[in-house]
Amino acid sequence: MAKTPLPMKPTGWFQVAWSAEIKAGDVHRMTYFGTEMIAWRAASGQVTVMDAYCEHLGAHLGHGGTVDGEILRCPFHGWEWDSEGRNVCIPYEKRPNKGRRIRTYPVTEHSESVFIWFDEHRCAPYFDVTDVLSGFDDDKSAADYYPAYGHSTLFETGLEIHPQYVMENGVDFAHFKYVHNTPLVPEFTRHDFDAPVSYVDFTIAFDDVPAEEINSGVQAINSGIGVAGTKSWGMIDNRTLTSVTPIDDTTSDIRFTVWIGRTPDDESDQPSTRALRNARGVIEQFQNDIHIWKHQRYSDPPALSPAEFKGFNAIRQWATQFYPADFDPKAATAR
Repeated sequence: MAKTPLPMKPTGWFQVAWSAEIKAGDVHRMTYFGTEMIAWRAASGQVTVMDAYCEHLGAHLGHGGTVDGEILRCPFHGWEWDSEGRNVCIPYEKRPNKGRRIRTYPVTEHSESVFIWFDEHRCAPYFDVTDVLSGFDDDKSAADYYPAYGHSTLFETGLEIHPQYVMENGVDFAHFKYVHNTPLVPEFTRHDFDAPVSYVDFTIAFDDVPAEEINSGVQAINSGIGVAGTKSWGMIDNRTLTSVTPIDDTTSDIRFTVWIGRTPDDESDQPSTRALRNARGVIEQFQNDIHIWKHQRYSDPPALSPAEFKGFNAIRQWATQFYPADFDPKAATAR
């Protein structure tokens, strides 16, 4: 794929793990936005994400660092760091080093997922990432769905994909017929790009039914450019979470999570056979999208048809707010 001209350090919320991957006492290594990071879970259950290197002499805290209650201990000299990245103990000194601090990232955890707020200038979060299980216009919650992790998730790492490519998929009505084999193209009923959290609704059917009889569709909530949640209605009861998190200047990780509605009176932690089959079908459709994205070139201006202009123009204008103020997409594309 051609290198994207879009900045790979956008501002916003990004998924860095599934919650189940970071158990109490675990130290989890990862690299995002060109930075080596760690995530660790304290005894209280709180997850901290911070840069990976100890401020003392640069030991990597993901290689031998240990969690002790609410602190992380460096394997090199035993210096202890808290959830705010502050040094709270030097075991061979009377006082900690208050002048040094490891960079930490704002963290929120829900939807079986761990998200961090990334801002290159370290500005504080100014919007929330929507809980996909309880954030839609109904009374549903996590209790209404089978757990997803370990059963209904997809992880693709190191793909030459930019988060915006995936977001643009949400307004691309024409691809459904060719990528997902729907008999009719969707009809969009809502495009709301007035705020950092945006909304897209459309009707859709995967079976042959007359257009006037379609009674099913999708609602999508885009929490910034890195996280999108969907709710399906009139079809199989499912929610999905799509997350695209940049690793470096050219590649990203994609995480996709599918929750299937519980069978009435079934409180099992294990999805039913039916639920697993339905989740696999949703994941297979998403894999069809990935096949396109990872070979895609960003086109600006794109050769849009008249019907495509409104949606693509709206989402591309919306996306610019997450990039540096001096970013000019047309100039970048012309390079």
